[in-house]
Amino acid sequence: MEKFEKVAPVEDFNWDAYENGETVSNVSQEDMEKAYDNTLSKVNDREVVDGTVIAMNKREVVVNIGYKSDGIIPMSEFRYNPDLKVGDTVEVYIENQEDKKGQLVLSHRKARATRSWDRVNAALENEEIIKGYIKCRTKGGMIVDVFGIEAFLPGSQIDVKPIRDYDVFVGKTMEFKVVKINQEFKNVVVSHKALIEAELEQQKKEIISKLEKGQVLEGVVKNITSYGVFIDLGGVDGLIHITDLSWGRVSDPHEVVELDQKLNVVILDFDDEKKRIALGLKQLTPHPWDALDPNLKVGDHVKGKVVVMADYGAFIEIAPGVEGLIHVSEMSWSQHLRSAQDFMKVGDEVEAVILTLDREERKMSLGIKQLKADPWETIEEKYPVGSKHVAKVRNFTNFGVFVEVEEGVDGLIHISDLSWTKKVKHPSEFTQIGADIEVVVLEIDKDNRRLSLGHKQLEENPWDVFETVFTVGSVHEGTIIEMLDKGAVVALPYGVEGFATPKHLVKEDGSQAQLDEKLPFKVIEFNKDAKRIILSHSRIFEDAAKAEERAEKKAAKKAGSKKEETPMIQNHAASTTLGDIDALAALKEQLEGKKK
Repeated sequence: MEKFEKVAPVEDFNWDAYENGETVSNVSQEDMEKAYDNTLSKVNDREVVDGTVIAMNKREVVVNIGYKSDGIIPMSEFRYNPDLKVGDTVEVYIENQEDKKGQLVLSHRKARATRSWDRVNAALENEEIIKGYIKCRTKGGMIVDVFGIEAFLPGSQIDVKPIRDYDVFVGKTMEFKVVKINQEFKNVVVSHKALIEAELEQQKKEIISKLEKGQVLEGVVKNITSYGVFIDLGGVDGLIHITDLSWGRVSDPHEVVELDQKLNVVILDFDDEKKRIALGLKQLTPHPWDALDPNLKVGDHVKGKVVVMADYGAFIEIAPGVEGLIHVSEMSWSQHLRSAQDFMKVGDEVEAVILTLDREERKMSLGIKQLKADPWETIEEKYPVGSKHVAKVRNFTNFGVFVEVEEGVDGLIHISDLSWTKKVKHPSEFTQIGADIEVVVLEIDKDNRRLSLGHKQLEENPWDVFETVFTVGSVHEGTIIEMLDKGAVVALPYGVEGFATPKHLVKEDGSQAQLDEKLPFKVIEFNKDAKRIILSHSRIFEDAAKAEERAEKKAAKKAGSKKEETPMIQNHAASTTLGDIDALAALKEQLEGKKK
C-alpha cells in the first residue's frame, strides 16, 4: 500500500471565522479538498490490497484499507479462519470504491481466489502448513476450502487413526499440507495426517527404544480385522494376532475384544527397523492344559463342542484351549471308509471317551464309538450260523456283494451264493447299492470281523428237482437268449439256463439257429454240482436218422419179413414240452413188441 505525506495544517487558522462561514485563510476550498484527498490511499476497482480488521461481529467484519470509507465483509467469508480478530491484516478485493450509498464494497473471498493458485503451488513447494475449512463430505473423503479453492482430503489422510465418522469433521477448520497438485485439471490434494506423522515417528522411536520382550503395557483397541487386533500403545501401534487372543480357537476377533476397549497386553516381539510390535493377550493367563483336572484319565467320559472339522476327524474343545481329536475311525464300529462330516458338524455338543492323554505334549485323542458296545463281542449270539437277516448293500466287487447287517457288522455274499439258477456275471445285475437284501449267515470270521453270507440259501436247492426233470436224453423246448463265440445260452423251463455249442445249433436244413429262436433241445449232459446243462438241437434229427438206418439193416437180415418203414428211435425219453407225439408213441410200441 502506497504511503503519502500528510499536509501540515495552517498554523494561524481562524476557527471563529470558519464557524461563521467566512474565508479563514488564503487557501481555497478546492485546494483544501485536494489536500484532504492526498491524505487517503489511492485505490482502483478490481484490485487486491491489504486491509486491517477494525471491528467485527457474528455477521460482519469491518476492514480499513486507508480509504475515505471502510469496507464491510460478511463473516462467512472468514469461516476458514475462526481465529480472526481485530487488528489482523487481511487481503481484500475492491469491487467498487463507492456504491449507491457511498459505501466501499470489498470481498475477501475474491481476493483469496485471485491469489489462491499461486499460494497453493507455493505451499506445495515450500511444504508450508496452511489452514482450510472442511465444507462437506464426498466419496472417499472430504472437500476442503483452501485459499478459496476446493481441495480434496482423502479419508485416509484425515488422521493416523481409522476414521469411523466423517461427519464430525464437517464445518471444522484444520491445518493441512498440500501433498499433490494436478496442474492440468487444477486438482489439489491436501493431508492433515502428514502433519502429525513426523511427530508420531519421533514418538515411536522413543517408545520402541524403551520396549522389552515380556513387558506388560496398557493399550486401547484401535482397529479390529479378520486376522487380528491393532492396539494403540500411546503413539505406537501393536498387533495381537488372532491366534494370540485366546488359548481357545477364535473365528472372529470381535468375540474377544471391542473397539476403544482398554486392556493389558504383553510384548512378544518387536522390530526396530520396521517398527512392528507383536503383542499377546492370552499369554497373560495360565495355559489351560496346566489348569486341567489332574484326576482326568484314559477311559473317562468328557463333554465338549466341535470346533474344527476335517475329513479325517473332528477337534473337540472340552475346555477353552484344551482340545482332543476324534479320528473318523473312532466315530463308528463300521469299517467303511467315511468322512467325519457324516457324523457331526461344527458347533455340535458331543460326549466322548478319552483314549489317550499326554499332558506334556498337550495332546488328547477321543472316541465316541466306545460309548456303544462292540457288536462283535456277542456276534455268535446275535448272528449265529443259519440265522436270517436283512442287510443293506454297501459295495460291489467282481466276486460278490459287500453288505452291512448293522453298523459295524459287515458281510460278503459271494457271487455264487446269489442265485441257484441264474448265472450272475456281476453283482450289479442282481441288486444295487443302497438296496436291502435278505441274507443267511453261512460262516463267522470274528478275527477279521467279517461274515460270510448267502442269499440263494433262503430257498431250497432246485437242482435236486432239476436232476429228475432234465435227464440225459430228454427233449425240452428252449429259446436262444444269448449268442457267444463258443456257443449259445438257452433259456429252458423253470428258469433254468443251458448251453449249446455251435455244432449242436445246426438245424436239419443245414442252417444255423439264431438269437431269440425257439427250438427243441436234447439234454446231452447234466452236472448237478457245477449247475451245468449241455444241450443239442442237432442230436434230435441225427439220432432219428441213425435209428432209421439201424432199423433198415435189421429188416434186411430177416428174409420174408415185412420191411418196416417207420424209423427206430433208441434211448429217446419223452419230451416234457412237446407232450406225447403220436408218431413217437407208435414207434415206441413197435420197438417194445419186437423186443418181446
